[in-house]
Amino acid sequence: TTRLSTGLRNAICGSTGFVGALNRGIIEVRTGTQPASADAAASGTLLGIVTLDGGAFTPGTSTNGLTFAAASAGAVVKSGVWSFTGLANGTAGWARFKGNALDDGDTSTTLARLDMAVAVTGADLDMRTTIKTGEVTTLDNFSFTVPAQ
Repeated sequence: TTRLSTGLRNAICGSTGFVGALNRGIIEVRTGTQPASADAAASGTLLGIVTLDGGAFTPGTSTNGLTFAAASAGAVVKSGVWSFTGLANGTAGWARFKGNALDDGDTSTTLARLDMAVAVTGADLDMRTTIKTGEVTTLDNFSFTVPAQ
């Protein structure tokens, strides 16, 4: 189930918007069941960090952060190649899209986060779920329709 953090909800309702809050951020792919809230601390084993072209990312910089194409009718879609190299062996169960700010994964009601269930098909984020250390995984599709205010 898609879960928006308090910080992301506030950004959508404010001047930053969804794209502004998550532009140049990352997606962490994790094992297990997603937390009950995107404000909660991350759980499960970190399997990989999705970046632009799978490159190294430093919070607060634009280098290799994920980008979006122009929004249309409230829907945003990915721009560029989004990929990661497996950091551990495991089965992906959920993912957290984090904004460009430093986010250590602890509990926060101010950081922009979007939690998503992961599966091969029929989930919030459809992707290969068997992750192996050193293997590259590419996210072919990503779209999100911003909820009506």
